[in-house]
Formats: sequence, structure tokens, C-alpha cells
Amino acid sequence: MRIWLAIAAMTLPLCAQVKITAQGKEKISVEIDGKPFTDFYIGPETVKPYLHPLRAADGTVVTRGFPMVSDVPGELHTDLHHRGLWFALGNVNGYDFWANEESEKGTGEGKGRIVLERVEKLAPGKKSGMIQASFAWKNPAGQTLLIESRKMTFYSDARLRMIDFDITLSPQQDVTFGDTKDGMFSIRLAAPLEEAQPKDIAEPKRTGKLVNASNKSGEKNVWGKRSPWVDDSGQIDGKTVGVAILDHPGNPRTPTYWHARAYGLIGANIFGVHDFEADKTRDGSLTIRPGQPLRFRYRVVVHAGDANSAGIGDIFTDYANTK
Repeated sequence: MRIWLAIAAMTLPLCAQVKITAQGKEKISVEIDGKPFTDFYIGPETVKPYLHPLRAADGTVVTRGFPMVSDVPGELHTDLHHRGLWFALGNVNGYDFWANEESEKGTGEGKGRIVLERVEKLAPGKKSGMIQASFAWKNPAGQTLLIESRKMTFYSDARLRMIDFDITLSPQQDVTFGDTKDGMFSIRLAAPLEEAQPKDIAEPKRTGKLVNASNKSGEKNVWGKRSPWVDDSGQIDGKTVGVAILDHPGNPRTPTYWHARAYGLIGANIFGVHDFEADKTRDGSLTIRPGQPLRFRYRVVVHAGDANSAGIGDIFTDYANTK
């Protein structure tokens, strides 16, 4: 209760270009330059926090609606755990924090949950705004494996929508991140940004193009490869839009591997080595102990045009120089 009383007491300046507002216990809304951008879902029924939907500067929705919205024409109704933009892994001490919806089977020792501990800060501003919160990664018995401290910074820009993520995972016991492709910092994109046209779905036309920093394109050349960034762009309602995820060079094991699929999934994942390298002798698992936190930083860029015209390479260079 004290968490939400504290949020309700926060006042937002009317002149803020990035407006951040708590919407009851379920979500926090982000508005940029007078337009809705996204909602951050953190309520008690949420099994892992996620942002949905994400919009371009002109309001175009670039994330899949399902399963939060089930009536978007032409969407694939698969992978219930692919909710907007999220951060999770399919094997943490054997527990599945990735495919952890209650209606899904899950893998290994059972399904974990990532639950809100507290909202630390909501900070609107003229040029940027910030949400800071902490979450507990709990196993099915309710034991906390990790405390996640997350800061998300949202920027005001006439052309782009940009979020910087700064996430620290602090183990509360010995924690092993298992070698699995199912992770970790991920987004599920709108149907027109998928690469391949599904059978028996005529519309909308899939126009997506995956590309990485080495200018390799398509799932075959991007999935399982290491790269500082990956972008997916295509046509939505006659306009070219795209989304890029940038891996900060200070991250563990950088540059990351990419779990990037033609059906609209982009995931940065350093742990799934035996899958990505197609070599069962490789082991990408990592064990950390109390007092050994892991810090991950990512930038998400929603842009007009393709990766080249949006200058994703230059944006990455700028981002790489941030501390």
C-alpha cells in the first residue's frame, strides 16, 4: 500500500515534455510531446513486467497487440509470453522466467515470476523522463533468487522514440543463468514488421527486414550471430518504420548474441551459446553469487525509415560513449 500512496503523491509539472503517470496499481503511462508512447505493466497479475504498446513519433504502433489485444487483424496468436518489450530468461536455477504465463506449460523446475518490489521514482522532464523500480525474481516456492533494479529513461525527440535501460541483477543466493536461446531483452513486433508471410494469412503484408551492424540481413544471417545492434524495419500503413535494440559495450560478454526471428521477435541474449553456435559442447551458462551483481544496459530506438536512413550506426556510436 505504501508503494502506491507514494506514487500517488508524486506531482508532475504541466510543462513536462515527457509525462509519466501512475495508472492505479496496474501500470505507469508514458506520454512524450503530448502523445501517448507506452505503458509499463507492473500489476500483481503480471508475471513479468513489460512495456506495451510502443509507438513511433507519429503514433504508429510497432509492437504486436496479442495477447493483450486479441482483435488486431492478421496477427499470429502464438507465444503468449511475448508481451511487448520485456526482460527475462528461460532458465534461472532451472526455473522458467520466459514462458511463464499461467496458461503455458513452462520448462525445467517450473515457472518463475518477476514481481514488483517497489516503484522508487517517477521523474518527468522537459527533455527526458525516468521510471525507476525494483523487482524480485521468485521461484514457484516464493523464494527470491534475484533482485532486479531497473531504470528506464525516455527521451523527447521530434523524429525518434528512444528508451535507455539500465538493469542490475543482484543475486540473493547462488544463481545460475542456464544456456538457453529463450531470452533475454526482447521485443515482439507488429505483424507488418515480420519477414515471412504466414500461411493462410493474406493481410497485412509482411514487409520486415532484419539487419545487424555488419549489414547482414534476414533471420538466417542475424539469428544466433553476435552484433552490437539489430534493427527490423518495414511498411506499416504505407510508412516505413523500424525498431532497433542496441547492446551497450559495457555489458557482460558483449557483443551479444541475437535471438532474432522472422516472425517479429528480437532478443539480445548472451547465454544461449550452444544453440546459437549449433555446438552442444559449448556452454553459455553463468553462475553469480551474493555480492556479484550483473549490469545490463540497452537502448531501444523506434524510428522512421530503415536502419540506414535512421542513422542507427551513428546512434550506436553515441550510445557506446555513455557511461
